[in-house]
Amino acid sequence: MKRRRFLQLAVALPALWAMLERLRTPEAWASAARAAIPPGTSRAALPPTPDCDDGDETPAETEGPFYKPRSPRRSSLIESGLAGTRIVLTGRVLSHHCEPVNNALLDFWHADSNGDYDNDGFRCRGHQYTDAEGRYRLETVVPGLYPGRTRHFHVKVQGPGARLLTTQLYFPREPRNSEDSLFRAELLMRVRSGVQRRDARFDFVIEDSSRS
Repeated sequence: MKRRRFLQLAVALPALWAMLERLRTPEAWASAARAAIPPGTSRAALPPTPDCDDGDETPAETEGPFYKPRSPRRSSLIESGLAGTRIVLTGRVLSHHCEPVNNALLDFWHADSNGDYDNDGFRCRGHQYTDAEGRYRLETVVPGLYPGRTRHFHVKVQGPGARLLTTQLYFPREPRNSEDSLFRAELLMRVRSGVQRRDARFDFVIEDSSRS
């Protein structure tokens, strides 16, 4: 290293060390970050991350051959003798303006852990309504596989006075996803595996009643 360059570094290092000493605490880092915002810039003007993609409604899917009307009203499909891995699916029903839809109907049905649908009764079938914030919660078991299909839930969603949406929800990282002709990546749930159950989330975006 040339002598001149060495002397320049020797002068700069104490100043750099002093600056790092001043930024040792989180409060100091936050203060420095605030100071870096140009004068006249309002952080309140920055838009929050939206809950949904404005204008993009949840894609529709085929109803399939196993739908039955007049399912019982319940948010838990767990009942005596129902085997399988527990899963809790939560989310919201939103308008295409990303506003919560109160009292929206959600009617769920799916195969049991063996891949069978109950066509005589209402096992793994039930409907519910969203709360004032558009929230829903479904407790059930992870559906099994049957020939030709990947793992999925069926659901009908309808806001008060709005058009009915019939669709399906899929599980991520399922080997059969790439083989199922009905699979759509936009309908993938976010799923997290826990010790005793899985937790999943999906937000539905449906048509406003004013546009139906």
